[in-house]
Amino acid sequence: MIMDERAAAYIQSLETAECAVLEEIEREALEQGVPIIRKETQSFLKVLLCMKKPKKILEIGTGVGFSALMMSEYVPEGCRILTIENYEKRIPAARANFERMGKERQITLIEGDALDVLKELHEGFDFIFVDAAKGQYIYYLPEALRVLAEDGILLSDNVLQGGDVLESRFAVERRDRTIHARMREYLYELKHHDNLATSILPLGDGVAVSVKCQDIVRCV
Repeated sequence: MIMDERAAAYIQSLETAECAVLEEIEREALEQGVPIIRKETQSFLKVLLCMKKPKKILEIGTGVGFSALMMSEYVPEGCRILTIENYEKRIPAARANFERMGKERQITLIEGDALDVLKELHEGFDFIFVDAAKGQYIYYLPEALRVLAEDGILLSDNVLQGGDVLESRFAVERRDRTIHARMREYLYELKHHDNLATSILPLGDGVAVSVKCQDIVRCV
């Protein structure tokens, strides 16, 4: 837990309910141990969507479709959502959930490895949400930025890895060191990229919000 547990519990107690079907999908996911975005991150995502009013969203990592469905509730009419998932066991559940909420025409799910799919996409997404294999974020980045429109927002979830990213590589389990190194590299790239303005927030499991700007002038 990055955020103080008392603070997180209080903030979560203020949340308002979503539609009944979406609440049910969230409850089912939690009961089955399926990871979904945390309440604090949900609130932040909603605010960003209401501010940006995107017309075209790309999600990398569908899961059971909860976040795509939640996003669909906070975007302008006509906004299209493209989501990518590679885990075969999650795909049928996601498609079924889209149908449960009548969103199968608004949300398009593409099956396959995210990096391969990204290479086939064209630019024009004004909001990209990354919530997939954490060790792959650094490899997604070039293609994600290629398809992200000018002034578009890139939101990356789980970037602090329960606080592990803050630690020395020798303080984390050996099996986790590759992900640790790749996430640190990813965060460094977000903060130092010539065309990104990025803020990293200790919200939920850590989020990074980046805006694509061609006019950034950095001091040398």
